[in-house]
Amino acid sequence: MRVEIVDGAIPAGEIVAAMKAGADGAVCVFDGIVRDNSRGRRTLHLDYEAYREMALEKMHALAAEAVTKFSVRDVAVVHRLGRLVVGETSVLVVVASAHRGAAFDACRWLIDTLKKTVPIWKKEQFVDGAVWADGEPFPEELGLAQGGKGSL
Repeated sequence: MRVEIVDGAIPAGEIVAAMKAGADGAVCVFDGIVRDNSRGRRTLHLDYEAYREMALEKMHALAAEAVTKFSVRDVAVVHRLGRLVVGETSVLVVVASAHRGAAFDACRWLIDTLKKTVPIWKKEQFVDGAVWADGEPFPEELGLAQGGKGSL
């Protein structure tokens, strides 16, 4: 397993290539990148902060749980901190498995669970101000389920 929090660019291609093995029939990748807008506002950059020790501990636990829960061979979870601009990778999740179904399921579960449980916070800097992620209600007109909370 590869679990890291980094302060520089995430070498996605290298990590994906290193994950592949002869026993694998699938490698599923989630490459979370900074987009140029959010909630109708133009994004300038994102700033990520974390409680690093706790975040790494939780990320290691999630990686181990994914291997067991989905019977996959290996996982990599790498998150970047600091200021990121549009197009840069903020988080990379890679799952290697004999079968694609398990790889897809584990990859989706890992990123969704990471975003809900790991103490990493995102501040969005827009042309007209800044907010911490989930710092303002998600617009209802975007079709979010009643009572739900937006995920970024």
